[in-house]
Amino acid sequence: MLTFYNELHAQHQGRHEFFRGELVPCFDQPARADSVLAELGRRGLGRIVTPHGVPLMSLERIHTPRYLHFLRNAWSEWVALDPANAGKDAIPSVWPVRTLRSDIEPHNFAARMGLYSMDSGTPLTAGTWTAAKTGADCAVNAAHALRLGERGAFVLSRPPGHHAGADFFGGYCFLNNAALAAQHLLDDGARKVAIIDIDYHHGNGTQSIFYQRSDVLFISIHADPRDEYPFYLGHADERGDGAGHGFNLNLPLAAGSSTQAWFTALETACIRIGSFAPDALVVSLGVDTFAGDPLSRFALHSADYLKIGERLAWLNLPTAFIFEGGYAVKELGVNVVNVLEGYETAL
Repeated sequence: MLTFYNELHAQHQGRHEFFRGELVPCFDQPARADSVLAELGRRGLGRIVTPHGVPLMSLERIHTPRYLHFLRNAWSEWVALDPANAGKDAIPSVWPVRTLRSDIEPHNFAARMGLYSMDSGTPLTAGTWTAAKTGADCAVNAAHALRLGERGAFVLSRPPGHHAGADFFGGYCFLNNAALAAQHLLDDGARKVAIIDIDYHHGNGTQSIFYQRSDVLFISIHADPRDEYPFYLGHADERGDGAGHGFNLNLPLAAGSSTQAWFTALETACIRIGSFAPDALVVSLGVDTFAGDPLSRFALHSADYLKIGERLAWLNLPTAFIFEGGYAVKELGVNVVNVLEGYETAL
């Protein structure tokens, strides 16, 4: 397993987020990636390298130029409003919902923050762009490594990415690493790519990016969005649109679902991937499905993650694993690396 590690991930370190009506310390902390890195080193699962930088043009294959321009300059604009802002996170507070217009970019900074975001739980910090861009570099490098012959590659980076859409951030995510990896695989010669998102939360950003396309199959196993974030996307009747109809599969599960129910959904997903016959697989690897995770209500245990890796290996596809959620920091490294080890040792 070749791991692309974002050494700059800790530059994004939010102080607080709004969670269920309260201002609380951020759940997405540098210790998450540190835990995984330590476990990778302990097991010696493979080489750990840093990525080569990729041009912004690569990001524009997924994200709009207007959004990328905002994200690159947001912190300097925030501090320019008031030097005291350097000691605060920038948090969105207003959004252009329903009848409000989003086609015209406002001059007001707070209004633009809301234009390009979906929640108040994703603070923007001094190092957000650097950390997110380096994570995107990791994703594109991992995809390229697969095209060069690697069987498996792992993107160890934060902030995560699967909630980020073409022109918005949210759910701790700013750039969609899974989507960037899939798009690079296609640009690099793959005919079809499958993405399976096994995070507790639906990958709404990834779904929206590929919803009208037939060259990318998107499958997500997640908690029912009627009860869990992102709430407004991830229902079973979302099958894709236009050319993409039939290439989007959501497998929502009720909070508190059993491990057996989860693995039944995984089997359904794997069968669909097999029938799609892609050239490569991208895995949005969230382990907040863990029974001890503070943000989830699923029941998987550490040994189950070995089984997940083994099942994905039997798809016999070049696979890029993208680190997403998981907030039980003590067990996080073991759970993530169990998936990778299960994949590496299955065949």
